Amino acid sequence: MKTIILCGGIGYRLKEETEFKPKPMVQIGGKPILWHIMKIYAHYGFNDFIIALGYKGDYIKDYFLNQKYLANNFILHTKTGKTKILTRDATSPVDNFNITFVDTGAETLPGERILRLKKYIPSSDKHFMVTYGDGVSDINIKKLVSFHKKQNTIGTLTGVQPTSKYGILTIGEDNVVTGFNEKPEMDHLVNGGFMVFKKKFFDYLRPNEMEHEAFKVLILKKQISLYRHNGFWHSMDTYPDVENLNKFWGSDPKWKIWQD
Repeated sequence: MKTIILCGGIGYRLKEETEFKPKPMVQIGGKPILWHIMKIYAHYGFNDFIIALGYKGDYIKDYFLNQKYLANNFILHTKTGKTKILTRDATSPVDNFNITFVDTGAETLPGERILRLKKYIPSSDKHFMVTYGDGVSDINIKKLVSFHKKQNTIGTLTGVQPTSKYGILTIGEDNVVTGFNEKPEMDHLVNGGFMVFKKKFFDYLRPNEMEHEAFKVLILKKQISLYRHNGFWHSMDTYPDVENLNKFWGSDPKWKIWQD
């Protein structure tokens, strides 16, 4: 089954990093967050990816084309272009990814990006997955796919419970503060970005639209299921998110479900 990763957006709220690189290439623990996302899927045997490129897409291509050379010593014969790896860094194992890189446009909206990738989904595949290039989780992808197939709806979204970025005050009589809950879990669920669809989903996508417009139509038709994930989930929207994820990586990287 193919997994589409949406990597074309500019990431305005993370301009400290995205002025020079695409958002999915912002590093967590010395590796792009895109790599972390791919490792989550590959851990469960889903290592066939389609990367929807856009803003600074060549940066992503260069990283994966040169990954083995950046991690190891090598010889390059400039006339022939032949290379030879001299030593392999044991701390940088070779990843087993099969990646299709597709330029979907610098300013294309996510819904149309997915639509433009329709021809790269094999005719034999009945389902495909989609995720965003800026969120990590300890989600069990096999259980997600199994749930989606059992539900038999056109689409399945993963619902996660985000943590408030603000402390919540409790106010008593006479406007006296009676409690303070620092960054509590919020009551509602949000789309955690780990999604599975039947190929019929393409019929609901339109040029110049967000993917959310297709979701709204399918919800009215009762064709969207929710897979609730109660474990770890963290998105990377702002620079403090980058700092938090790097702190997690150094102490307790809950999304690191793979073995080195």
